[in-house]
Amino acid sequence: MTKGSNRTLSPGLYGADALRPGDKVDCGTTVVTTDMIDAFAALTGDRFEIHMSDDAAQAHGFQLRVAHGLLVLSVIDGLKNQATAQIKARASLGWDWRFRQPVLAEDRLTVSFTVTDVAPFSGASDQAILTLEFDIRNADDVVVQSGTNRLLAYR
Repeated sequence: MTKGSNRTLSPGLYGADALRPGDKVDCGTTVVTTDMIDAFAALTGDRFEIHMSDDAAQAHGFQLRVAHGLLVLSVIDGLKNQATAQIKARASLGWDWRFRQPVLAEDRLTVSFTVTDVAPFSGASDQAILTLEFDIRNADDVVVQSGTNRLLAYR
């Protein structure tokens, strides 16, 4: 990671030119509920048993139902897009993501990201490519998911 500003951004809308490596955005917290897990299973058809019942999850060594990894990633992206400090984004260019620990039903997650790179975009002079680094923590301050999101943003 590039050393940089280490500032937490205040509420507002930020173009890429206003961002520096090290800038941080707090996206808030959320609780991953059993209703969310059930709705994600219904939407995607992913009804693997550890997601659907505590008993099945316990048979696999988990305390409670396990949230779908992609459900958690989707919730993270939603929190990023609802944060009080917003980036003038055009489109996501992809995610490089790791599921480090299970997220259990009713886990409270804290979401934040750090800008690690601001690079020119050769396709348009009014845009740049941002790299955002995430560490998602549960209530015990354990990193449960982490990775990067490359984001095409307006300058």
